[in-house]
Amino acid sequence: MRNVVAVLGQPVFVRGGPVPVGYLITVAIVAVGTLCALAPVRRPRPLQMLSYHFGLVANEMPFAAFFYMLVLPTLLAFGQGDIDSAGGWAIVAAATVTTAGLVVIARRGIGDRTRIEHAMDEGLGAGWRGTLDSGLAQGLRSRPPLVRILFHPVYRRRRDVRRVANHSYGDAGRRNLLDVYHSRSRPEGAPVLIHLHGGEYRHGHKNSQSLPLLYHLAGRGWVCISANYRLRPHAQHPDHLIDLKKIIAWAREHGHEYGADPATLFVAGSSAGGHMAALAALTPNDPDFQPGFEDADTSVTGAIYLNGWYGDYFGMGPQSSPLGHITADAPPFLVAHGDLDPLVPVADARHFADELRRTSANPVVYAELRGGNHAFDLYHSFRFEALVDAIEGFTTWVRSRERTPQP
Repeated sequence: MRNVVAVLGQPVFVRGGPVPVGYLITVAIVAVGTLCALAPVRRPRPLQMLSYHFGLVANEMPFAAFFYMLVLPTLLAFGQGDIDSAGGWAIVAAATVTTAGLVVIARRGIGDRTRIEHAMDEGLGAGWRGTLDSGLAQGLRSRPPLVRILFHPVYRRRRDVRRVANHSYGDAGRRNLLDVYHSRSRPEGAPVLIHLHGGEYRHGHKNSQSLPLLYHLAGRGWVCISANYRLRPHAQHPDHLIDLKKIIAWAREHGHEYGADPATLFVAGSSAGGHMAALAALTPNDPDFQPGFEDADTSVTGAIYLNGWYGDYFGMGPQSSPLGHITADAPPFLVAHGDLDPLVPVADARHFADELRRTSANPVVYAELRGGNHAFDLYHSFRFEALVDAIEGFTTWVRSRERTPQP
C-alpha cells in the first residue's frame, strides 16, 4: 500500500510503513527554517549560510510557511489516512510545536511597525508628522496591505507601474544596465530613488531586492531606478562606487524623460548595495570617484541603508568604509537592521548609527528590527511593509524640510 503526501506542493509516493515520509520531510523543512529564524547560526561560515537561507522564508513569510507547508500537508496527510501510527502523530506534534514558533516570529514582525514608528520619533522628533508638507503627505499609508502580505507576498508587480528595462549607463555591458520604474500616469516633478542590490559585491542583480519598495514608490509617483554594477573579482573598490556615481549622473541627465525632477534624489541599497549607497551619500562630487565625469553632480538628498555592511572593503582600510567618510554635512540617513541578522552583527549597525549621529548635523533614523533576518526586504511582509511606509514618511519629511526654509 502507498501513502500519498505532499512535499512543497508536489505529490510523493512512499511505500507502506509507519511513518509518512513526505509529510515528515515537509514539516522538517519548516521546523528547521523556524529554528534558524529564532536562533540563527553564526559560525562556521557554511552553517551560517545554511541558517540564513533556511531561516529567511520562515522569518519573513511565516503565514505562507504555516498555511502552505504545515496546514495543507497536515490536512492532506489526515485525508489520506497517513496519520495512523505513533510516527505520524509525532510528526503532527512537531508541526504543532513549529506552529508555535511561527506565531512568535509573526508577532515580532507585526510588532516592528510600532518599533519603527518609535525610531522615526527618535530620529525626526516626536510629532514629525505634523511638520510634513500637506501636499507631499497626502495619501501616506498607515496600514499594512494585508491582502498582499497574506496571499501573495512574493508577487511584486503593480498594474499602475511600468518597468523600463536595460538602459546602459556605462561600458561594462550587462553589469552597467539599469531599470526604471515609473507610474503609468507619468506625473511631472517626481522625486528619484536609486537602489543597489546586495550580494557581497560578488553576485546579485537588479530587479531582485527591495522590489516592494520600488513598486510602491513608483505607484506613488516616484521614478525609481534599480541597477547592476561591476562585481568582484573583475572589479574592486572603488569600481562599484564609480558605477553608482555614474547611475546618479545618468538619473540627473535622463530622469526628466520619465517625469522626474532629479534635484530630489535619494540613494538606497541592501547589504553590499547599502554599503555602496552610504559611500556615495558621504562622498558627494568627489573627483576621485568620478573619473571622466568629474563635473557631474553626484550629491544626494538622503540615504536609505538596509541590512547593510558597515566595515571596510575586504581589508582595504577605513577609507573604503562609510565610517571613514562621515562628516557634519552628511545627508539625512535612515538605517534599518535586523537584530538577528546572521551575516552582519547588529552591533555594527548600532555603531554606524551612533557615529553618524555624533558627527552629522542632519537627522539619523535608526530602526532596529526585532528578529529581522539579513534580507528582510525581499518580500511583502509585515516587517518590510512597515519599513516601506517609514521610508516614504522619512523621504516626505526630508522633502518637506527642503520646501520650508530652515532657521
